[in-house]
Amino acid sequence: MKIKPKKAKKVRALVFSGYGLNCEEEAAYGFTLAGAEADIVHINDIIDGKVSVNDYQILCFPGGFAYGDDTGSGKAYANRVKNHLGKDLATFLSEGKLIIGICNGFQILTELGLLPGALTYNDSNRYTDRWVDLEAEGESPWLTGITRLSVPVAHGEGKFVAPPKELAELKKKKMVALRYVKGEMCAYQDLPLNPSGTMEDIAGVLSHEGRVFGLMPHPDRALFSTQLPHWPLLKERARRGESFPEHGPGLAIFENGVNYFPN
Repeated sequence: MKIKPKKAKKVRALVFSGYGLNCEEEAAYGFTLAGAEADIVHINDIIDGKVSVNDYQILCFPGGFAYGDDTGSGKAYANRVKNHLGKDLATFLSEGKLIIGICNGFQILTELGLLPGALTYNDSNRYTDRWVDLEAEGESPWLTGITRLSVPVAHGEGKFVAPPKELAELKKKKMVALRYVKGEMCAYQDLPLNPSGTMEDIAGVLSHEGRVFGLMPHPDRALFSTQLPHWPLLKERARRGESFPEHGPGLAIFENGVNYFPN
């Protein structure tokens, strides 16, 4: 009798929702495209024990405006996580698993103390919504094979700040994940490279051997090439023989997170 091999279980990603987080659908779709099984779960269901973070390999805090940013971006949501799920997150990380925070999620992770530094108001004192160019430099499973990519930002408090000593330590330990650079998007839109005035053009940082990753730009809004602001131009170039891939540059981050775990 021929024995059928067991089907490998999919990597499972939990995407937090509730109280003003509003990018959970995009983030979950990114993980799904990357081959994971992604669940959107309200934080209350996790606190009440209906869902356990221990059943997942990846946790994602997506973008949005948790609690309306009324007490500062990410603070109230972080306090809720810290007060009810702090021990669970510590156990989760001790098992070598991954966490990502995007935009408001990045702010939540800094308020939780899982990432260094803090996010404050843009130098413009305005909400900024545009595409940016990024250069990867940190050592992280989230960044495997990525050197540069272009994705959008959408925030009013995206300026990363840290004391000089902490900033020096970040660079020494290769915990700066991404920096804003002058690339194709900036040239195409004639915009400055740094959208917020963030220190040393930092767009994302790392901790826990690169397994915890926070970034202000939205890879979840760059999953398809048709989301790029100049996609009609790219389409015309494709008619002349240039490549025009289906998926956008943001998908690579989700794929890296999923591929980190053996099948």
